[in-house]
Amino acid sequence: MRAANLSSHPLHSEAFMNSAGTKYLDPVALAKLKNLGLAARLVVEGLFAGQHRSPHKGFSIEFAEHRQYVPGDETRYLDWKLLAKRDRLYLKQYEEQTSLRCFLVVDASRSMAYRHGGSMSKLEYACYSAASLAFLMQSQHDAYGLQVCDTKVRLTVPPRQGKGHLHAVMQALESVEAEGETDLPAALHTLAEGIHRRGLVIVLSDCFGGQADPDPLLKALVHLRHRKHEVIVLQILDPAELTFPFTDAGQIEDQETGRIITADAEAVRRHYLASIGNYLDALKLGCQSRQIGYVLADTSQPFHEFLATYLTRRQGLGRANVG
Repeated sequence: MRAANLSSHPLHSEAFMNSAGTKYLDPVALAKLKNLGLAARLVVEGLFAGQHRSPHKGFSIEFAEHRQYVPGDETRYLDWKLLAKRDRLYLKQYEEQTSLRCFLVVDASRSMAYRHGGSMSKLEYACYSAASLAFLMQSQHDAYGLQVCDTKVRLTVPPRQGKGHLHAVMQALESVEAEGETDLPAALHTLAEGIHRRGLVIVLSDCFGGQADPDPLLKALVHLRHRKHEVIVLQILDPAELTFPFTDAGQIEDQETGRIITADAEAVRRHYLASIGNYLDALKLGCQSRQIGYVLADTSQPFHEFLATYLTRRQGLGRANVG
């Protein structure tokens, strides 16, 4: 696994931070993450060959197919053996590859605007985390993209590399506002149908969709797995959503629909804690049983500490797989 050395990276400069106007690129946080890479498990297992670059510029080392030569094509890729056999000119074509292609999926539904006990809203936490992950992938020369969704995919930045691309991703993150209801499963199904090359999909969401059953979300995540992607769910919750510290919860307002429910406060608290506990357990176990990465983030924990813990664990898993 490669380590991202951000301290010597050309993007790791105060000038770049200022010129980019990227509030989500926190230099202090990035400095603490600088020795942590983001190699995917699929990379380690050899499903990608990006660690071994092709000697042919613009081509990978894995042969894909032949294509008949047309005037203007580069002659250096001609297959001379096939010419001798068929008396026709054909080019060797190879699968284009990068060491990793990552899709950062940020849930920007209205529930992500919630903030009570955390240092920032869930959406801000997701955007800071996504920006840091993009920076790490940029430093590793990986391709990364962004999708922002609520009931559907609202914004897409296709996976690419380069400093200019990091600019585009940061600007897109800064334009995101929490609005609309949630249908994360529908957005993920759309993503699964639209991605044609195997990659890593990181979902940053509170994973709340108006239902107590995680099965619709799990089915959408499995759809991505069936497409041969590695999938990681970073579930982001405010600490109040985990502990329900309210003693006067006689009226509860749904943040996405505005619907108000009146009930006994203590009964509401007991029912909520039991329901959220069951939901989180079912989602975690469902992900684990389907080979989907899952980790819960509490917005009271600094995002860079959360990422550092998770990425360190991934490094350990990567070394174990390699060995």
